[in-house]
Amino acid sequence: MDVLLLLLAAAALWARAGALINLKYSVEEEQRAGTVIANVAKDAREAGFVLDPRQPAAFRVVSNSAPHLVDINPGSGLLVTKQKIDRDLLCRQSPKCVISLEVMSSSMEICVIKLEIKDLNDNAPSFPTDQIELEISETASPGTRVPLESAYDPDSGSFGVQSYQITPNDLFGLETKIRGDGSRFAELVVEKSLDRETQSHYSYLITALDGGDPPNLGTVELSIRVIDSNDNNPLFEELAYTVSVPENAPPGTPLLRLNASDPDEGTNGQVLYSFHSYVSERARDLFQIDPQSGLITVSGAIDYEEGHVYELDVQAKDLGPNSIPAHCKVTVTVQDANDNPPLINLLSVNSELVEVSENAPPGYVIALVRVSDRDSGANGRVQCKLLGNVPFRLQEYESFSTILVDGRLDREQRDQYNLTIQAKDNGIPSLQATKSFTVKITDENDNHPHFSKPYYQGP
Repeated sequence: MDVLLLLLAAAALWARAGALINLKYSVEEEQRAGTVIANVAKDAREAGFVLDPRQPAAFRVVSNSAPHLVDINPGSGLLVTKQKIDRDLLCRQSPKCVISLEVMSSSMEICVIKLEIKDLNDNAPSFPTDQIELEISETASPGTRVPLESAYDPDSGSFGVQSYQITPNDLFGLETKIRGDGSRFAELVVEKSLDRETQSHYSYLITALDGGDPPNLGTVELSIRVIDSNDNNPLFEELAYTVSVPENAPPGTPLLRLNASDPDEGTNGQVLYSFHSYVSERARDLFQIDPQSGLITVSGAIDYEEGHVYELDVQAKDLGPNSIPAHCKVTVTVQDANDNPPLINLLSVNSELVEVSENAPPGYVIALVRVSDRDSGANGRVQCKLLGNVPFRLQEYESFSTILVDGRLDREQRDQYNLTIQAKDNGIPSLQATKSFTVKITDENDNHPHFSKPYYQGP
């Protein structure tokens, strides 16, 4: 979410309350620096934006979520790229990648610009290793499944990894599965009985394809060794588990104790638990599993704002010879806590002082306020208000608010006001922040000269 932004305006600028225009554009990634995306001045003018021809700069950019990538020429109003945009670096695999800008005209009208960066299929899937090595017991029955390491494609949406293929054969099949986060991985499926004495080693090519037309692809060699096995293999009670944990839970907080049973005796029945190799490094930093007891605990600093859901693929393997591991998936959902207060930053034309004429009419805009909170749900819903009994009011819009004159100003009666903005979220308990700034009332020639006496007598 955006940072709370307050723009203090110069006294000479006049505005109409509610003067807000939204413009949406899109551009494909990888465009060279200097590419003209749109004529914002022309489009804004056609939408009713008032531009003062006497001003040398048509626009002033007051907010830009990616100032290193795009900018608006203040004179021409052209939206241009400043360098080549790599969507995969900017938004990674987020389904939508948007750069937000807000500009203000010399008459203090506001134009909100949303620029969507379109993905190109400019990356091919790749595997983390050149070879995947598996050991499968000859007693593995048809239908036995073994998850394989996933391929990674920096592209998003349909240009990411969509399917997997295996060299055609009679013994093993391949199924593409979808995780909770939308990523895809492959499971090797034993389709026929294996006989180690007939053949003990197989080699196939695994291919990962994205959704391009034609698709990009990446390959990895799959090496399977058929081994003898002990009689029984570990078995989880469930194939999938779901647990929740509050953010900021301290290290050592228990989440779930897994149990995989193995009826064998001795080392053949002694089970060890571990995360599968393709559990993300971030998840390994946050959670750990006791190899002996199967207890999953918190091991790092969990922050809801950095990640809501983590998937832990766990395997249980006995210590007997030629063991076939059992697999299950544990989905950890992070519960949001109200641990982020609203943030208030002041970006002022003239420090933290606003000058406004005593003749300013009701509805005259003196400041812009944008309120947000990093938390989610009620914890992130923020209410903004102006404190005190002052001749100003706060007008709310969808993404920001304005502070306007709401009464008669008279410098001769009062030449200065100290305004305080309060931002308060709806969490329990609620968190809040305040920021103050000064409004100076400037003088106008609105009083006639007058004598202190009706007549004077000389000596």
